[in-house]
Amino acid sequence: MGTLMHRRFLLHFYPILNQCPSVRSVSSLQKLELALRDEVEAKNYIKIPDLLISTESCQNSNPFSFFSSFPQNLQFQIIDEMLQSFIPIRPRSKPLLAYSYLLSYILQSSHPLPLALAVLQRTLRSGCLPVPQTHVLLSSAWLKRRLSHSVSNILLEMQSIGYHPDCGTCNYLLSSLCAVDQLVEAVKVLRGMAGAGCIPDSNSYGIVIGAMCRVRKTAEAQDLMKQMVVQYGLTPDQGTLVKLLAALRANREIWKAVEMIEFLEKEGNYVGFESYELVIEGCLEKREYVFAGKVAIGMTEKGFIPYIKVRQKIIEGLASIDEWKIACAVRQRFAALKS
Repeated sequence: MGTLMHRRFLLHFYPILNQCPSVRSVSSLQKLELALRDEVEAKNYIKIPDLLISTESCQNSNPFSFFSSFPQNLQFQIIDEMLQSFIPIRPRSKPLLAYSYLLSYILQSSHPLPLALAVLQRTLRSGCLPVPQTHVLLSSAWLKRRLSHSVSNILLEMQSIGYHPDCGTCNYLLSSLCAVDQLVEAVKVLRGMAGAGCIPDSNSYGIVIGAMCRVRKTAEAQDLMKQMVVQYGLTPDQGTLVKLLAALRANREIWKAVEMIEFLEKEGNYVGFESYELVIEGCLEKREYVFAGKVAIGMTEKGFIPYIKVRQKIIEGLASIDEWKIACAVRQRFAALKS
């Protein structure tokens, strides 16, 4: 009698249960997994992006979780074939959902590297960016692998599955490590990239220098700036330079900021108006009027003229410390520029 009553209860409420979001999402996920598995077994990988786009979001579930039932070498083979089949698809962003689910699944598997780096590379080359959570998953997987392998060895493992490390992939790894405050490891990756045949570019250094500046590690940031210029002949972009000079100003190390501008000019690098103005204002804050005057003259030689209030403060500051000779030279320079 109790069993019969229970069955009647379920039959009565079945239409309501069937409308419940959790029940519907589980059902749609199962259908999607079966459909994906059918396409994978038939090697119809090119149909997978459309299948994912046309299906409801899986929320916290991954439709590629059925890969866990496959041997690892078979997973590598299938995913590689899938990635290659996505290359000719247009628009290139169409497989984004597939890339995202694959990357999430691999990064949470027992052996995420180097396959995750291959998927990441294809994602970036398609013009897409992984979801923000990827930074945490990737940095975690990387740090675990680094316990027993060098930076170059981990990157070179990509070659064993037919891929090669590049700046785009490494730069995303650098940004992931910086996003979780693993700055020491980020520097090791930056310095280990060349050993894997992947020479860092100005963006590589910019990512790490910017992260160093956010936590005011100015000495390390300065060393990296000089390394990129001297060792690799790279030109720092103006945004990175401004971040470094602003951090030095915030640390009240304005004389080091002056030295950095002098170093970059000596090496033939361009220094923009914002950088000069920032350093002059920092000098004025610390009442380093002589430094401010010298930077202002150097600034005018590059075709830049300080703001009028800054010019007035420089002249007044030099006069207040009886540096009349420098004050006159600066005033004459401004006058010659009709400013």
